[in-house]
Amino acid sequence: MSKRYAIVSIGTNSTRLLLADLAQEEPRVELARSTGTRIGEGLGERGRLADEAMQRTLDVLAQYARAVRGHYVRLFAIGTSALRRAENGGEFDQRVRALLGVPLRVLSGEEEAAASYRGALTAFDRLRGERVGVLDTGGGSTEYAVGSSLEPEKVVSCEIGAVRLTEAVPALGGRDGSVDDATVARAREIARAALEPLGECEPVERLAFVGGSAATAVAIVAGKRTPPAARVLSRTDLRRTLDQLLHMGIDERKRVAGMKPQRADILPAGIIVLDAALELLGRDSAVATTADLLLGVLLQERDAAGGRFTYERRGNTQTYREPG
Repeated sequence: MSKRYAIVSIGTNSTRLLLADLAQEEPRVELARSTGTRIGEGLGERGRLADEAMQRTLDVLAQYARAVRGHYVRLFAIGTSALRRAENGGEFDQRVRALLGVPLRVLSGEEEAAASYRGALTAFDRLRGERVGVLDTGGGSTEYAVGSSLEPEKVVSCEIGAVRLTEAVPALGGRDGSVDDATVARAREIARAALEPLGECEPVERLAFVGGSAATAVAIVAGKRTPPAARVLSRTDLRRTLDQLLHMGIDERKRVAGMKPQRADILPAGIIVLDAALELLGRDSAVATTADLLLGVLLQERDAAGGRFTYERRGNTQTYREPG
């Protein structure tokens, strides 16, 4: 018997949907979508969500709700960095609740790190005591979690991401053509300073990347529109891709094989963050995986319920109900 969970996630850059069947130990993803809505546009370190950004995000959420209606037994809605910083986040929460019928849970940086860690573990074979690190680079923040079991032992949240770094160094966006070395050096300094806590973390045997920057970089390296579920991404790959993009204007970037057009302006910043993180962690590569935050939250919910669900039928509706 299937046990489908659905989740929508409102990130600084993208609004995403995941529908997965969690009935078995290994989850089966049935639907995954991502749309660039950039709700964090112009937000800065502290500010208000723009009306246009909220509306385009709500429009995408409405599309997602229609796509999965009748196909899930639980629906969750989460938000990340931009909603942590927004002064009018409560107002947006009410609008999301009215649309979806469920509350919007805004994750702390630490909660985001732990959930990304839980999701990324599914990309590895069964662990035998190895320490695993999972780095999640988003639009507004970068999270890192380390552990050797289903729960991380340490989590770190750094206030840097692809959108925030691009807003700090606008020339990275490519709207004025190619990017000079001085601009890149300044961006690297900002990224390294924000990611400094990573240098204090203990070494790991396995390292995973999750998030849109890593997924898009892998797709470009592979020359495919859809990134593979898991692939090694090296510093050489990152630097080669970055150099390619920095010599292009924004329109040319959008035509690169594997590029999502809505990421064309922020991907160089995302790659700089990923490369700086590898340097601070003392690693030359990581496994980039699409098993990330959304799957992690669903698995956490399943774990918390202990797999104990009762099956109910009310009229034409079939639902699972957790005991208590």
